[in-house]
Amino acid sequence: MASNQLALTVMGGGGDNKLGPVVAGGGVVVVGDVEGQLGRSNRAGVVDDDESRDINNIGEFDYSKRAQWLRAAVLGANDGLVSTASLMMGVGAVKQDIKAMILAGFAGLVAGACSMAIGEFVSVYSQLDVELAQIERNKVTKQQQQVHQKTTTSSSSSSELEELEEIMSLPNPLQAAAASALAFSVGAVVPLLAASFIKEYKVRLGVVAAAVSLALLLFGWLGAVLGKAPALASSLRVFVGGWLAMSITFGLTKLIGSSGL
Repeated sequence: MASNQLALTVMGGGGDNKLGPVVAGGGVVVVGDVEGQLGRSNRAGVVDDDESRDINNIGEFDYSKRAQWLRAAVLGANDGLVSTASLMMGVGAVKQDIKAMILAGFAGLVAGACSMAIGEFVSVYSQLDVELAQIERNKVTKQQQQVHQKTTTSSSSSSELEELEEIMSLPNPLQAAAASALAFSVGAVVPLLAASFIKEYKVRLGVVAAAVSLALLLFGWLGAVLGKAPALASSLRVFVGGWLAMSITFGLTKLIGSSGL
């Protein structure tokens, strides 16, 4: 019996792959390692869709998620720096005594840190109450929908899991209060340390102004870097705002002190 042999050729990524002969007339078909060769070709020239998505997502980060805590940290530190420095410069405008200047700065640090902590605690607790009430309303609504639609147990478990995730993501008032007080204190320490070891009046004012200026630029730059914002514009904005507050406080206090009121 004559046998007709047919040579099949599969074009792969690396050239022609010859397969074994196919014997007609009821013979045995030998096709070779088709799947292995095709798999190697796919691995050599084709990237899986999931791997492609992972590669595209590398380096992507939503910096807007940092906005809330970044704003609280920068605002707290800048507030402590500017308010304490302004208070010390205001007292220094009418009194050259280093003790009076340091006591004024320390009082500003304690009062400001307590004020920031209490204000943040009340604010975040109010937000927490609103979000808890909304979660409870959503829970009642979902239960009513499940009763009407007669949903399965798996749907109920999914709703409970979503509710647990929402509760875990709620803000913590105590953490927010502690963070605000700490940030304020960090900023307020700068002018206090700058003025603590200098007895000469004019030199002390100059050192405080220089230390506060450097800290203002640093806080502005740090906030811009963490938020991926323009560093120069942010630093200048914080610097100008801080100097404006200190200048107004120093000038008005000097005016009132010289008028004898």
